[in-house]
Amino acid sequence: MTMPKRSLLKIILLGDSGVGKTSLMNQYLHKKFRPQYKATIGADFVTKELQIDDKLVTLQIWDTAGQERFQSLGVAFYRGADCCILVYDVNVLKSFETLQNWHEEFLKQVDPANPETFPFVLIGNKVDIDGGNSRVVSEKTAREWCISKGNIPYFETSAKEDYNVDAAFFGAAETALATEPINIWQLDEEMPSHCDLQRIPESISGTDQPRGGRGCAC
Repeated sequence: MTMPKRSLLKIILLGDSGVGKTSLMNQYLHKKFRPQYKATIGADFVTKELQIDDKLVTLQIWDTAGQERFQSLGVAFYRGADCCILVYDVNVLKSFETLQNWHEEFLKQVDPANPETFPFVLIGNKVDIDGGNSRVVSEKTAREWCISKGNIPYFETSAKEDYNVDAAFFGAAETALATEPINIWQLDEEMPSHCDLQRIPESISGTDQPRGGRGCAC
């Protein structure tokens, strides 16, 4: 019996350190939130399979370090990306202001054929903090920024409360499928349909430790 072909989408998470990239990924894949903060070293990636319309899609989600000392590794991590999720903390103005730098650097490293139409998604995380009273970046301001970048999709989330997290990643997958040609692979039938944390080689991550125990709790 011939196996159905599956779409493989590589999705990159970008944003300042502490905005909650790892926590969003862990919540989406494992439905877990860890209150302890540990900065990501280099990058992690995980896989998750989902159904979109009549397509079986495997997401390869890369969680990248937000510290400046790791940004030079971007070209190795971004290569072959189908979508980029930019993440900021709605309670930290600087994390919103640096989105422009992340956006420009990603396009510079990837150098897509059509940079104006490359799929981006914006996530405003940590909307749960202090009942929203600590918020400094309004939804209106964020949506205006998205419009200025070609009307990219915008989602507000709470990794801690699991608010809108599934919708954000599903939206990223839909955006990638609708905008860019996708990689079709005859994937091995043993490939797990559940999330599977991978190990990043020492030559890339700068560490020889398994990536499983690291996470950003914010």
